[in-house]
Amino acid sequence: MSVRDFTQNLDVLLVEFEDRLRAVVHSEVEFVQLIEEDLVTAGGKRVRPRLVFLTSNALGGVPGAMELALSVELLHSASLLHDDLVDDAETRRGKEAAFRKYGNAVSVLSGDYLLSRLMALLAQTGRMELVAMFAETARQLSEAEVLQFQVAALHDYSLANYERIIDGKTASVMRAACEGAAVLGGVPAVHQEALARFGSLYGQAFQMRDDYLDLMGTAEVLGKPAGGDVREGKVTLITLRLLEAYPGAPDYRVRPSAGFARATYTFRHGAGEPVVAEVSTSWSYVGAGLRLSFELLGPEYSMSANTLDTEAKLFLSREL
Repeated sequence: MSVRDFTQNLDVLLVEFEDRLRAVVHSEVEFVQLIEEDLVTAGGKRVRPRLVFLTSNALGGVPGAMELALSVELLHSASLLHDDLVDDAETRRGKEAAFRKYGNAVSVLSGDYLLSRLMALLAQTGRMELVAMFAETARQLSEAEVLQFQVAALHDYSLANYERIIDGKTASVMRAACEGAAVLGGVPAVHQEALARFGSLYGQAFQMRDDYLDLMGTAEVLGKPAGGDVREGKVTLITLRLLEAYPGAPDYRVRPSAGFARATYTFRHGAGEPVVAEVSTSWSYVGAGLRLSFELLGPEYSMSANTLDTEAKLFLSREL
């Protein structure tokens, strides 16, 4: 199967997707409509719908692919509305976060509205397997978000916890995108498992890359302030490398030190812009953390890409 077979109608599908998305989230309540316009219909990479369409194309086209693509995007968007509130975010996709413009209650209830539209879409497919799959995905996503706060509060930093977090909050939705298309296509169990595996590994690799960009990117590129993970004490691969290298870093205010030790102290004992400045300007820390990220990101990405046709890998690495 060639790249052309996977992608020949992708642009058309994405245009139809945007039209359907606007119709699905439409509300007669002005505040709800304004929030949905800000978040859902303001664009984005549409990585999750793309995964649905690519998987569908790989299977020769499956019924209900559009409804599945809309469902994964709505689940993702609803989680963003809730995340911005609990993270006390300033912006989302370059715009003021919804809860800051409309209040906490309106933002949360608008996220619930998106979930109601998602359930209606799943009902349209007539497939109870998808309903069960999305219920499980929502559980994993919610638990991972709570675990992330728990780890930060208790300083329970470990690679095992990090993997649980990124699998639940990111990979689970991408897994649903790929495995859901397999369910709709009625493929053999071995193929469904392979596609679920690809979605999981691609989602993990995607989050690893996003974590690095959160530290080293800019607000203009990210659409939100850089350094949010460090500011909130959230564990990432780079943070883990820092903490593993200097588990008992001294108080640099008493005993001046540089690089890892200085950054470790600020991460463990503070929050806010000074912490972000310390870790992002500690080049030994960033360099070693980046090497660890790529060491883990490389194999994970390769494993995920190897579940698809060789030419499809090239498309995914270029487009996503």
